[in-house]
Amino acid sequence: MKMEISFEDGKKVNARYNGIVIKTDQPVEAGGDGSAPAPFDLFLASIGTCAGIYVKSFCTQRGIPTEDIRIVQSMEYDFEKELIGKIRLELELPDSFPVKYKDAVIKVANLCAVKKHLLNPPEIEVKAHIAEAV
Repeated sequence: MKMEISFEDGKKVNARYNGIVIKTDQPVEAGGDGSAPAPFDLFLASIGTCAGIYVKSFCTQRGIPTEDIRIVQSMEYDFEKELIGKIRLELELPDSFPVKYKDAVIKVANLCAVKKHLLNPPEIEVKAHIAEAV
């Protein structure tokens, strides 16, 4: 698996993966144009949307409508570590949601691959090479 990162004007940095370009920018207050999500915003969104696809698939397989289901993600900042210290996903289920599936849908949301990677982080290695002039 490979992803290619490229640069545009200003603070825009893009990733090309599987034929799709994922655009990022910094907010105006950080010197960007605010034309796309910041990379860290995409990271945070990947957690909730990953859980969301598991919840959606679970419901679809059981014929449970998903249009009134929401996942509200909140983050608590740890000022001592200067990092996000806690991420909470709250599944807001409508009255029509079958009570017998409440615990199961929570378990399914916890299967998220992004969460699994955060709990078992990969090694990240950074290298550089300078292309030789021809």
